[in-house]
Order: sequence, then C-alpha cells, then structure tokens
Amino acid sequence: MSLLQLTLRGARRSFKLYSIYLFAMIAGVVIHFTFSSLMYNDDILDALRNSDMFRQGVTIASVAISLFIILFILYANSFFMKQRKKELGMYLLLGMNERQVTLMLFYETVALGAISLVSGMLLGGLLSKWFGMLLMKLMEYDQTVSLSFRPGAIGTTALVFVAIILIISIQNLIMVRRVQLVELFRARAASEKPIAVSPALALLAALLLAQAYVLILLGRESIVWKEYGTASLIAVSVGIIFGTWLFFRQFTGWMLGRLSKSPRYHEGHTMLWTSALRFQARSGVLNLTFITLFSSALILLTSFVAINYSVQFSAVEKNLPNDFAFDTVDETTVSQIDAVIRGAKDHAVVDHRVLHTLETEAVSERELAFQGEEQFSPGVLLVAYSTFKEFEQLRGHPKPKPLAGNETIALSAGIDIPLVYAPQERPDFEVRAGESPITFSITEQMDYSLLGWTTRFEDSMTSKMAVLVIADDMYASLRPNAMERTFQTYDIDDAGNAEELSVQVQQLFYAAAPEGYFSSFADVYSKQIEGSSLMLFSGAFLAIIALFALASVIYFKQLREATDAVQQFDTLRKLGIRSGQVKSVIRKQLLFVFAPPLALGLLTSWLIIDSYILDTLQDYPNIFAIVLASMGVYFLIYGLLYLSSASVYERIVSRKL
Repeated sequence: MSLLQLTLRGARRSFKLYSIYLFAMIAGVVIHFTFSSLMYNDDILDALRNSDMFRQGVTIASVAISLFIILFILYANSFFMKQRKKELGMYLLLGMNERQVTLMLFYETVALGAISLVSGMLLGGLLSKWFGMLLMKLMEYDQTVSLSFRPGAIGTTALVFVAIILIISIQNLIMVRRVQLVELFRARAASEKPIAVSPALALLAALLLAQAYVLILLGRESIVWKEYGTASLIAVSVGIIFGTWLFFRQFTGWMLGRLSKSPRYHEGHTMLWTSALRFQARSGVLNLTFITLFSSALILLTSFVAINYSVQFSAVEKNLPNDFAFDTVDETTVSQIDAVIRGAKDHAVVDHRVLHTLETEAVSERELAFQGEEQFSPGVLLVAYSTFKEFEQLRGHPKPKPLAGNETIALSAGIDIPLVYAPQERPDFEVRAGESPITFSITEQMDYSLLGWTTRFEDSMTSKMAVLVIADDMYASLRPNAMERTFQTYDIDDAGNAEELSVQVQQLFYAAAPEGYFSSFADVYSKQIEGSSLMLFSGAFLAIIALFALASVIYFKQLREATDAVQQFDTLRKLGIRSGQVKSVIRKQLLFVFAPPLALGLLTSWLIIDSYILDTLQDYPNIFAIVLASMGVYFLIYGLLYLSSASVYERIVSRKL
C-alpha cells in the first residue's frame, strides 16, 4: 500500500477528526481572503477620498490577521496531532520510519490546504461583497460593491497558506521526532496528579489581583501614577498576568479543597464533578489563564474601536468647530475667498462672522494653562467674554460663566479632564500685551476649541491656537496697547463633503499668507471618518477571528477531556448513575471551568475601561451604552460556547459523536 493510499484510508477512518481540522483551515482562508479582497476592490477604492491611507491600514491589519490565523491553525494542528498519537505509533511499530510518517502527514496537509483554499476563496468572495457594503455604510458612502475575485487577493491568500503548510510540516516533523514510541501508546493512558495546593499561594493570588485592581481604580491622575508611572504599570501587568495564573493554579484548587471538606460533600453529585476538576487542573491552568487574559483584551479591543468610531463624528466637530476659519489677510484675498465660498453650488453659507482677538506673548510657562502646549501655535490670543458668549450661543452651548477683573478661562482644547479651580487654588498666568505685562487668574481649563486645528489638505491637523477668554472691560483696557488679530469664520452646508471647495480656498489663502492660520473641517472629516471606520472594521474582523480562536481552544480542550473521560462515565453508568445525573455532573463541571475566566475577564476589562476611557469621554453620549453592549454581546457568545461545549461533551461521553 502506497503512502498516498494509506493517507486516504486514514482520512476515511477518522473523518470526524479530519472534518474538525478542515473546518478550522477553511475558516482561516475565508477570513483572510474576505479581508484581502477589500484592499483590491475597485468599487471601494473609487469611493474613498484617502485610498492610500486605506491601503496602508488594510495592509497592516492584514498582516496582523495573517499572524493570528497562522497561530490559530498551528494550535488546531497541534490538537489534531495529539489525537492521532496512537495511530502514528502503530505506523512506526509496523516498520515505517520517521521520514515516511512525516511525508504522509505532508500529503494530508497539502490535500487539506488545497481543499481549504478553493472552498474558502469561493465563500470568502461572496462574503467580501457583503463586508464591503458594510464598510461603505460605516463610512457613510452610498456605493455599490460588486462581487470580485481579484488576482492580488488570491495571490496573498495562497501565499499565506503555502507558508502555513510549510510551517505545519515542520511542526509535524518535530512532533514525530520528539515523541518516543512507548509514549505514543500511553498518550491517553497517563493520568494527571492533582496540584499541591498552598493556602499561602492562594492568598497571594488574591492579593496580586487586588493590588492590580486598586492601582487601576486610582486612575492616571493620582499621585501614584504621576510619580511612579512605570513601576505602577509593571505592578498592574504582573498582578493581572501572574495573579490570574496563580488564581487558577492555586486559588481554584484551594476552593475545590474546601468543598471536599464540606459536610454535604458526598450528597448529590458534588464529589463527582469536583474530583474530575482537581485531576484536570494541571493541564487546564494555562488554558484558563489564556482565556481570561484573552477575554479582557478582546473586550477592550471591541469597546475601544466602537467608542473611537462613535466619538469621531462629535470629535471632529469639537476640534474643528468652524467649517472654514482663517486669518484676515489683505482685502483682495478675503474678497476672493468669500466669492469662492459663496459660489459653491452644494455648500450654501449658513453663517459668516469675524472673530476679534488680541495677540500677546506668554511670560509664564504655557503648560500652566494649556496642557500639551507643544501642540499649540506660538503666542496667546485674548478673546473678550462677550465674543466667546456669542460663539457659544451660535453653537447651541449653554451660557458660559461670567468673568470679572483679571479672571480668565483657558481654552485648553484636547485635555482629558477639564479643570475648575477653587478661588484659593487658581494659578496665575502672565502675558505681555505690547509693552504691558498683565497677570490673569485662571478660573477654569476648558476642553474647548474656539478656533480649530490648523489644517492643510495633505497634512491634516498640525497645530491649534492657545486662547484665553477675559472679561470685557479687561479686553477694552488692553486693546490700545496690543496687536489686534482677526479671523474670518464660515459655516456651510454639507461641510464634510467640501474637499474640492477646501482645496480652492486653501490655494487662494496660502498664496497670500503661506504661514498664516487656516482651518477647514473638510480636510479632517473624511480622513477621520474613513480611518475610524477602517479601525472599527479591522477591529471587528480581529474580534471575529479572536472569538473563533477562543471557541476553538475551548472546544478542542473539551473534546480532548471528554474523549479521555468516556471510560469513567461508562463506569458511572454501570454503578447506576442515570443519564440526567450525568448531564448535571457535566454542566456543573464545565460551569466551574467557564465562569471564573468570564468573571475575571469582564472585571479586568471594565475597570480599565471605566478608569481610562469613560472618565476622559464624559462629554460624549452613549459611550457607557457602547461598553455595556460590547460586554453583553461577549457574555452572550460565551454563554452559547458553554452550552455548545456541554452538549458536545455529553454526546461524546454518551458515545453519540
């Protein structure tokens, strides 16, 4: 019998096992080809305003997805090989050498890879059309996406899976050479010993997790993070990672030990499912730790990309509140720009006004008033309270707090947490208006842009204006000695789609004032929305892969443990345990495996999101609902995984699978 015939015969005899592995490979092809197709789809590229940025982003995401798929398929292959140890041992016993066994496995891998590529690409091509339309919807483009099988997508997908086949072949060769023949036959017979449990180490696990959570709750504005940021980050990382590992290695074992000493331990089925868990604990520690940390990272990823997409629409309006704003240069240029803006067919002017300011020089360190001061243009602009109130009312904001004397509000756009100072804690900030120095008392640092970021169509956002709002009488007294600087501001219809108009206006403005201030909403809007949409889309893709990988890890683990437990459950049935009781034992056993990783994963991710995302985005609506929705979806999927795993486990031990 040739190696090829032997391979086909083995595949027929182990069809169910092969089908699981084949499904994993097909899923990898589908995911990779679907995503790669988007990068080569002409309909999508024609609709985008920043196709180069899209290609770059998709390329980076594609590399990440490829690495993830490679790791996932290698894990599936590792499981596949472990399940076949006895079969491979028989081949070696019958006289086949390691090279022949490895060559047989290579034939299998090539055959499975070819089937996966063809079927996966066909299915991926169909899905790419649907996902492409979804991406266009996220970017708010009304664009039809056609079904296409581009050579570039086919080539990159095939290249990735050729690499996977080669890596799998090397992995198989190593596994065949490292395992002794006697171990192959004893692979399923070896039983684990329970982990020796130490109450002190169980307590250490709880303390490590507790200190990590306390540091997270303190927040980055606390003295601990400001003074010892690096040490705090290391402590949190060590506490979460090592604390989680120790939790499953010691704390859960300690809990099971406490249950075994309960007076009611021998009542019901507690003894059956707890004893099984104690003997499985050693092999399950790394898996449970991985699932917990993976769950936290997955929830953080999905929440972050969803929040990022949600806030972009509001964030762009917040950072660029004027559709156009620019320095008042010579009258001829201003008139030409005004004529171009008012002549735009689809962008009628909604409002046009002139913003008056006084240009001053900062004497104090600007960081006192403007956090991240390196992002601000040189100098400080002074704006009268009445002018600020006028623009606030125009934008539909509540009336600002009145100012008197030398009080001032620092418009420190971009700060994470706005600050309102008590009267006795207000910092002084000195500026020079002409030859006259003046000291202001800062009452508030506000996350607000009166004038948006300086923009160029090719460079997006470059810098922003440092603005102090002062009382009207103070402004009037400084005006004779300070240099006045005025800005033209426009609001127009459909500003997000005004890129062509923006280019025309910029050409006129920068020809007259190459170093002047110019800000255009359209320069940033399309790039930010396309970028955040791509991030959401890529993050969702990674989340799908991650969930699939997580489900596979759980499924493969339960499949292996259920297969090993068939004989034990057969014995229990002979002792009189009914099918309903067996089902109860299995569900309780798996619940103890599923629940702790879910609880720890949700807790860790929630604390990080609450302390470092929600606190800094209090001005944006629906953020809390987005986080809860992400966690709710994950909880639902995880619950379905639990029910599915329990069902598979029950069918295996009942010999129905």
